[in-house]
Amino acid sequence: MKIKTADFVISNSDVSKCPKEQLPEYAFIGRSNVGKSSLINMLTDRNKLAKISGKPGKTQLINHFKINENWFLVDLPGYGYAKVSKTIKQTFQSFIKNYFLQREQLICSFVLIDSRLEPQKIDLEFMQFLGENGIPFCIIFTKSDKLKLNQLNKNIQIYSETMTKTMWETMPQHFVSSATHGTGREEILEFIDKVNQDVEKKN
Repeated sequence: MKIKTADFVISNSDVSKCPKEQLPEYAFIGRSNVGKSSLINMLTDRNKLAKISGKPGKTQLINHFKINENWFLVDLPGYGYAKVSKTIKQTFQSFIKNYFLQREQLICSFVLIDSRLEPQKIDLEFMQFLGENGIPFCIIFTKSDKLKLNQLNKNIQIYSETMTKTMWETMPQHFVSSATHGTGREEILEFIDKVNQDVEKKN
């Protein structure tokens, strides 16, 4: 898939105010500072589409970007950042939860995982929430350029073993990415393109 246009549409914290168009949506979410903004900019080939900050917790709203006039990329707030106030954190949890449970246009979520870290409880719990509510998702392991290949593969294997010990029969579909090197861009966009084609056939 070639990204021809990528336009910001709206930011809000109320699911009812999200775009009314019946276009497929792909939501990107992960722990704060997982590299989400960098990944979104890399995928869309736009340097400043998503705001990058050294300060975790920068994204605090549901951000809709229309891609190629035929699907939405949705940038969601990160979760699990300790320095965000308790009130803000509860608000995040509330409208993020509402988005996932109420947004009919949502086709697939991409859960971003820092490939350098061992499985984190908050990530596992979030994916369990998606699974229990029948919300399709894939995993994107970020910052792969920070690891040697054997260590990267080892960490992904540990993740797979951890997930299949709990509620998962198999590891969900996953991608390996590096915003610095552009790794994973083609594979992720091809996946979205294929799903969009499948959605179009059903309609």
